[in-house]
Amino acid sequence: MNYRTHIVSSLSEVGQAEWDALVAQQREPNPFLSFAFLHALHESGSATPETGWQPQYIALYDKDDRLAAALPLYVKGHSYGEYVFDWAWANAYQEHGLDYYPKLLSAIPFTPVAGARLLARDAHARAALVDVLLKTQKATDVSSTHVLFPPDDEARQLADAGFLLRSGVQFHWMNAGYATFDDFLATLEQKKRKNIRAERRKVRDAGVLLRRVRGPGIRDEDWRFFARCYRNTYAEHFSKPYLNLDFFRRIGKTMPENLLLVIAERDGQPIAASLVVHDATTLYGRYWGALEHVPCLHFETAYYQPLEFCIEQGIRVFEGGAQGEHKMARGFLPTRTWSAHWLAHPAFADAVERFLEREAGGIDDYLDELNDRNPFRAAPGNGNGNGNT
Repeated sequence: MNYRTHIVSSLSEVGQAEWDALVAQQREPNPFLSFAFLHALHESGSATPETGWQPQYIALYDKDDRLAAALPLYVKGHSYGEYVFDWAWANAYQEHGLDYYPKLLSAIPFTPVAGARLLARDAHARAALVDVLLKTQKATDVSSTHVLFPPDDEARQLADAGFLLRSGVQFHWMNAGYATFDDFLATLEQKKRKNIRAERRKVRDAGVLLRRVRGPGIRDEDWRFFARCYRNTYAEHFSKPYLNLDFFRRIGKTMPENLLLVIAERDGQPIAASLVVHDATTLYGRYWGALEHVPCLHFETAYYQPLEFCIEQGIRVFEGGAQGEHKMARGFLPTRTWSAHWLAHPAFADAVERFLEREAGGIDDYLDELNDRNPFRAAPGNGNGNGNT
């Protein structure tokens, strides 16, 4: 079958119904692939050409003009907001008098969540999409193409197409059918269990109360407060926030069923908040901020409250976001992630390939070391202590 290729600068050119129908056909869909989330990033000004994210989505249409495949793709002028770090590669290009930017990037902006990137309704359309990507990157004046956090099968397909694979590590919590938070704690080593209870007690003793608000119940004043907390987190690290209040308001209106806001209050006043995104099977730890410091409040607001929510709702997986070995002490297990990379310059492609071969050995050793430090007395679900690595 022949497909018509269309380069999309705005998802409104595709339409919500067609886009979400295609996403729903993927084996690993998630809320971040939805029209609502991506369109909010663009329309709020968070991920736009002005901020270094120029949408250039590839869309393939069949002979009946129906959307058969699509690839979220951006022309990037920097490497911020990606969570797979290639700054050293950019510096090497610069040292040799070459331009690393612009580059092509397939990812969900500011979101280190694995999920489908090669969106397609069948294997034939997916293969055609990869072929269009290969032709696009070779015909475009870019240094490289990067596909971040694809699932295993898409990573293998990209490797077969000539991409170099890079692996990383995240930490995910797995629900073994716990009835209560105490049931979960009972599976941990005694020291880990004791530490978690001590951390939660510190928050209670500080007079802090926690309030969970599901998406439809989040008021505009809650969004304004949360945005203050979010901005404060970046200010404390002397950096500029990626997202703005308009973005949070937009997703609050268009995908409330996927949102949970945890608000910490003391003496009737809000002092901290975390926002998590979820569907029926998975919860994703995302954004956190506080206006004042309370020991262990971050763990309570961003980990323990969402964990309780997962147990209550029967959500199977809690993806804790990028990096963070400290999550293991709270019941999260190491999980391998993938990214795929193509570099136009042959010499740099060879150098990166050698680097990735060395790095892969280190990642394997790191995963082995982490699994040896499993926090559970007996691993949840599978009993082997290896999580889903």
